[in-house]
Amino acid sequence: MFSYSLNPRSTISAVLSSAMALSLICSLSNQHSYAETLIAETAYDVEPLQVGQSAPRFVARTVDNDLFSFNPGTLERPVILVSFRGGWCPFCNMHLSELRDVIPEINALGVDVLFLSGDRPELLYRSLKRETQEEIDGLGYQILSDADASAAIALGIAFKASRATIERRNAKGQDIAGSSMLRHGILPVPSVFAVGTDGVIAFSHVNADYKVRLPADDLFRVAREISRRE
Repeated sequence: MFSYSLNPRSTISAVLSSAMALSLICSLSNQHSYAETLIAETAYDVEPLQVGQSAPRFVARTVDNDLFSFNPGTLERPVILVSFRGGWCPFCNMHLSELRDVIPEINALGVDVLFLSGDRPELLYRSLKRETQEEIDGLGYQILSDADASAAIALGIAFKASRATIERRNAKGQDIAGSSMLRHGILPVPSVFAVGTDGVIAFSHVNADYKVRLPADDLFRVAREISRRE
C-alpha cells in the first residue's frame, strides 16, 4: 500500500475565496452498497467540506490497482485534490488538458496535485481522449481511482447519478462498467480542495454545474498562496 502525506494553515486570500464552493442545502438518502452512508440526491444538494475543516482520510487506487492511502495528518507537502467524473466526460478531458502547463509549475512550488477519477484503475488513462493523453504525457499527473466513491463521499461531493445519465453513457458506448457511476450509482461533483501540511482545508471550489471548472491560472494562484503560508 502506498501512503501519501501532504498539510493549509487557514484560509486563502480573499481574492480566491470567491471561487470557493457553494455551501448547498443537503438532501441526502441511502444508496446501493452504501446503505449506511448519506449520499446527496442531486449535484445541487451536496454538502462539501469547507475551508477551515480537517481534510478526511481516504483510500484510492493507483493505475496498477495498488492501494493509495491519503492521510492529511502526516503531510510533508501541501496537496491539491482535483476530483473529476471520469475519462468519459468531455469537460473533464478539457480541464485536464488546460492544467497541463501549470501542474509542473505547481509542483515546483512544493505543492503536490492528486487527481481523483471515478474510473476504475485500468481506465484511469485509457478512458481519456487520445489528445488529452498526449498533452499530459510525461507531466507526472497522479491520477487515482475513486471508483468506489469513498473519497467523494468523505469530501461531501458524492451524489446519485440519474438513471437517464447512466443510460445515456451506455448508449454512447462509453465504458463505465465498474466505475462509481455504474457500480454504485454515484458521481462526484467536480471539485478542487487545497490542503496544507496541518491537514486543514485552505481552499475549495465545488460547482454543481459540471461544465464550470477552476481555471488553470486560479489553480496556480491557490498553489502559490498555500506554498507561501507553509
